[in-house]
Amino acid sequence: MVYICGLDESGRGPVIGFLVIAGALIKENEINKLRELGVKDSKLLSPLQRESIAKELRKIVKYKLIKLSPREIDGAVEGQNSNLNWLEADNTIKILNELKPNKAYIDCPSNNIEAYKNYLQKKLKSDIELHVGHKMDFIAEICSAASILAKVERDKEIENIKKKIKIDFGSGYPSDPKTQEFLKKHYKDFPDIIRKSWASYKNLIENKKQRKIGEY
Repeated sequence: MVYICGLDESGRGPVIGFLVIAGALIKENEINKLRELGVKDSKLLSPLQRESIAKELRKIVKYKLIKLSPREIDGAVEGQNSNLNWLEADNTIKILNELKPNKAYIDCPSNNIEAYKNYLQKKLKSDIELHVGHKMDFIAEICSAASILAKVERDKEIENIKKKIKIDFGSGYPSDPKTQEFLKKHYKDFPDIIRKSWASYKNLIENKKQRKIGEY
Protein backbone atom coordinates (compact mmCIF):
# COMPACT_ATOMS: atom_id res chain seq x y z
CA MET A 1 0.00 0.00 0.00
CA VAL A 2 1.38 3.40 -1.04
CA TYR A 3 0.60 6.37 1.19
CA ILE A 4 1.06 9.91 -0.10
CA CYS A 5 1.34 13.08 1.94
CA GLY A 6 0.91 16.74 1.09
CA LEU A 7 2.41 19.60 3.09
CA ASP A 8 1.62 23.29 2.97
CA GLU A 9 1.41 26.29 5.28
CA SER A 10 -0.82 29.26 5.95
CA GLY A 11 0.14 32.55 7.59
CA ARG A 12 3.71 32.99 6.43
CA GLY A 13 3.34 36.70 5.59
CA PRO A 14 1.16 38.21 8.36
CA VAL A 15 2.58 40.38 11.14
CA ILE A 16 -0.04 39.01 13.56
CA GLY A 17 -0.69 35.44 14.67
CA PHE A 18 0.46 31.90 14.10
CA LEU A 19 2.00 30.27 11.06
CA VAL A 20 0.25 26.93 10.56
CA ILE A 21 1.90 23.99 8.78
CA ALA A 22 -0.34 21.08 7.77
CA GLY A 23 0.36 17.57 6.56
CA ALA A 24 -2.38 15.40 5.02
CA LEU A 25 -1.97 11.66 4.37
CA ILE A 26 -4.07 9.36 2.17
CA LYS A 27 -3.70 6.07 0.29
CA GLU A 28 -2.59 6.84 -3.25
CA ASN A 29 -5.43 4.78 -4.74
CA GLU A 30 -7.97 6.90 -2.82
CA ILE A 31 -6.88 10.25 -4.29
CA ASN A 32 -10.16 10.38 -6.26
CA LYS A 33 -11.93 11.03 -2.92
CA LEU A 34 -10.20 14.42 -2.78
CA ARG A 35 -11.38 15.24 -6.31
CA GLU A 36 -14.94 14.30 -5.37
CA LEU A 37 -14.79 16.73 -2.44
CA GLY A 38 -13.73 19.55 -4.78
CA VAL A 39 -10.28 19.89 -3.24
CA LYS A 40 -8.15 22.62 -4.83
CA ASP A 41 -5.65 25.26 -3.75
CA SER A 42 -7.19 26.99 -0.71
CA LYS A 43 -6.75 30.43 -2.31
CA LEU A 44 -9.24 29.41 -5.03
CA LEU A 45 -11.97 28.63 -2.47
CA SER A 46 -14.22 30.87 -0.39
CA PRO A 47 -13.99 30.66 3.43
CA LEU A 48 -17.29 28.72 3.53
CA GLN A 49 -16.09 26.27 0.87
CA ARG A 50 -12.82 25.74 2.73
CA GLU A 51 -14.59 25.05 6.01
CA SER A 52 -17.03 22.64 4.40
CA ILE A 53 -14.27 20.73 2.58
CA ALA A 54 -12.00 20.71 5.66
CA LYS A 55 -14.77 19.11 7.71
CA GLU A 56 -15.03 16.26 5.20
CA LEU A 57 -11.26 16.02 4.74
CA ARG A 58 -10.77 15.28 8.43
CA LYS A 59 -12.87 12.13 7.93
CA ILE A 60 -10.82 10.68 5.07
CA VAL A 61 -7.21 11.78 5.63
CA LYS A 62 -4.82 11.40 8.51
CA TYR A 63 -3.44 14.83 9.26
CA LYS A 64 -1.03 16.71 11.49
CA LEU A 65 -1.02 20.45 12.25
CA ILE A 66 1.83 22.45 13.76
CA LYS A 67 1.23 26.02 14.90
CA LEU A 68 4.24 28.29 15.19
CA SER A 69 3.86 31.28 17.50
CA PRO A 70 5.14 34.81 16.78
CA ARG A 71 7.92 34.18 19.36
CA GLU A 72 9.10 31.03 17.57
CA ILE A 73 9.00 32.85 14.23
CA ASP A 74 10.93 35.85 15.63
CA GLY A 75 13.52 33.50 17.10
CA ALA A 76 14.15 31.92 13.69
CA VAL A 77 14.11 35.17 11.69
CA GLU A 78 16.48 36.97 14.06
CA GLY A 79 18.59 33.96 15.04
CA GLN A 80 22.09 33.41 13.67
CA ASN A 81 21.64 29.75 12.71
CA SER A 82 18.14 29.73 11.24
CA ASN A 83 15.55 31.62 9.20
CA LEU A 84 11.88 31.24 8.36
CA ASN A 85 12.56 28.68 5.61
CA TRP A 86 14.56 26.39 7.88
CA LEU A 87 12.00 26.75 10.68
CA GLU A 88 9.36 25.61 8.23
CA ALA A 89 11.62 22.80 6.99
CA ASP A 90 12.31 21.53 10.53
CA ASN A 91 8.58 21.34 11.27
CA THR A 92 7.85 19.77 7.89
CA ILE A 93 10.33 17.04 8.89
CA LYS A 94 8.46 16.53 12.20
CA ILE A 95 5.21 16.00 10.27
CA LEU A 96 6.78 13.62 7.74
CA ASN A 97 8.47 11.59 10.48
CA GLU A 98 5.12 11.23 12.25
CA LEU A 99 2.90 10.48 9.23
CA LYS A 100 5.51 8.23 7.51
CA PRO A 101 4.29 8.44 3.89
CA ASN A 102 5.90 6.66 0.94
CA LYS A 103 5.72 9.85 -1.13
CA ALA A 104 5.37 13.50 -0.13
CA TYR A 105 4.39 16.57 -2.12
CA ILE A 106 5.72 19.74 -0.51
CA ASP A 107 5.03 23.35 -1.40
CA CYS A 108 8.50 24.89 -1.16
CA PRO A 109 8.95 28.29 0.57
CA SER A 110 12.54 28.65 -0.63
CA ASN A 111 13.79 29.93 -3.98
CA ASN A 112 16.45 27.20 -3.86
CA ILE A 113 14.27 24.11 -4.26
CA GLU A 114 17.19 21.66 -4.46
CA ALA A 115 18.84 22.91 -1.24
CA TYR A 116 15.47 22.76 0.57
CA LYS A 117 14.83 19.22 -0.66
CA ASN A 118 18.31 18.07 0.37
CA TYR A 119 17.85 19.60 3.84
CA LEU A 120 14.63 17.62 4.30
CA GLN A 121 16.12 14.41 2.92
CA LYS A 122 19.04 14.44 5.36
CA LYS A 123 16.80 14.68 8.44
CA LEU A 124 14.11 12.16 7.54
CA LYS A 125 13.99 8.97 9.60
CA SER A 126 12.68 6.87 6.71
CA ASP A 127 13.03 6.69 2.94
CA ILE A 128 10.39 9.03 1.50
CA GLU A 129 10.11 9.96 -2.17
CA LEU A 130 10.04 13.77 -2.07
CA HIS A 131 8.38 15.99 -4.67
CA VAL A 132 9.32 19.56 -3.75
CA GLY A 133 8.35 22.60 -5.79
CA HIS A 134 6.59 25.94 -6.04
CA LYS A 135 2.78 26.11 -6.40
CA MET A 136 2.61 22.44 -5.39
CA ASP A 137 -0.73 23.21 -3.68
CA PHE A 138 -2.02 24.07 -7.16
CA ILE A 139 -0.53 20.98 -8.82
CA ALA A 140 -1.12 18.08 -6.37
CA GLU A 141 -4.51 17.43 -4.78
CA ILE A 142 -3.00 16.06 -1.56
CA CYS A 143 -1.01 19.28 -1.20
CA SER A 144 -4.19 21.26 -1.85
CA ALA A 145 -5.84 19.28 0.96
CA ALA A 146 -3.02 20.30 3.30
CA SER A 147 -3.35 23.94 2.21
CA ILE A 148 -7.09 23.88 3.06
CA LEU A 149 -6.50 22.37 6.51
CA ALA A 150 -3.75 24.91 7.24
CA LYS A 151 -5.80 27.89 6.07
CA VAL A 152 -8.92 26.88 8.02
CA GLU A 153 -6.85 26.40 11.19
CA ARG A 154 -5.06 29.74 10.71
CA ASP A 155 -8.41 31.55 10.18
CA LYS A 156 -9.82 29.90 13.30
CA GLU A 157 -6.82 31.02 15.36
CA ILE A 158 -7.18 34.61 14.07
CA GLU A 159 -10.86 34.67 15.04
CA ASN A 160 -9.97 33.28 18.50
CA ILE A 161 -7.44 36.10 19.02
CA LYS A 162 -10.03 38.72 18.00
CA LYS A 163 -12.56 37.30 20.47
CA LYS A 164 -9.95 37.19 23.23
CA ILE A 165 -8.73 40.79 22.83
CA LYS A 166 -12.16 42.08 21.68
CA ILE A 167 -10.65 44.02 18.75
CA ASP A 168 -11.04 43.38 15.03
CA PHE A 169 -7.56 43.88 13.54
CA GLY A 170 -8.47 42.62 10.07
CA SER A 171 -6.46 39.91 8.32
CA GLY A 172 -3.19 40.42 10.21
CA TYR A 173 -1.31 41.14 6.97
CA PRO A 174 0.90 44.27 6.91
CA SER A 175 -0.89 45.58 3.80
CA ASP A 176 -4.30 45.54 5.53
CA PRO A 177 -5.27 49.12 6.64
CA LYS A 178 -7.18 47.71 9.62
CA THR A 179 -4.08 45.76 10.72
CA GLN A 180 -1.91 48.85 10.27
CA GLU A 181 -4.27 50.91 12.45
CA PHE A 182 -4.31 48.19 15.12
CA LEU A 183 -0.50 48.08 15.25
CA LYS A 184 -0.25 51.87 15.63
CA LYS A 185 -2.69 51.89 18.55
CA HIS A 186 -1.94 48.61 20.30
CA TYR A 187 1.63 47.53 19.48
CA LYS A 188 2.48 47.64 23.22
CA ASP A 189 -0.77 46.11 24.47
CA PHE A 190 -0.66 42.64 22.90
CA PRO A 191 3.01 41.71 22.38
CA ASP A 192 2.40 37.95 22.25
CA ILE A 193 0.37 38.07 19.02
CA ILE A 194 2.74 40.33 17.03
CA ARG A 195 5.81 39.24 15.03
CA LYS A 196 8.39 41.76 16.16
CA SER A 197 10.91 40.66 13.52
CA TRP A 198 8.62 41.92 10.72
CA ALA A 199 9.63 45.11 8.91
CA SER A 200 6.16 46.60 9.45
CA TYR A 201 6.59 46.34 13.24
CA LYS A 202 10.21 47.49 13.24
CA ASN A 203 9.41 50.52 11.05
CA LEU A 204 6.57 51.47 13.38
CA ILE A 205 8.86 51.35 16.43
CA GLU A 206 11.56 53.31 14.61
CA ASN A 207 9.06 56.01 13.61
CA LYS A 208 7.84 56.26 17.21
CA LYS A 209 11.44 56.73 18.39
CA GLN A 210 12.12 59.37 15.74
CA ARG A 211 9.02 61.31 16.81
CA LYS A 212 10.12 61.25 20.44
CA ILE A 213 13.57 62.53 19.51
CA GLY A 214 11.97 65.24 17.39
CA GLU A 215 9.93 66.41 20.36
CA TYR A 216 13.02 67.71 22.19
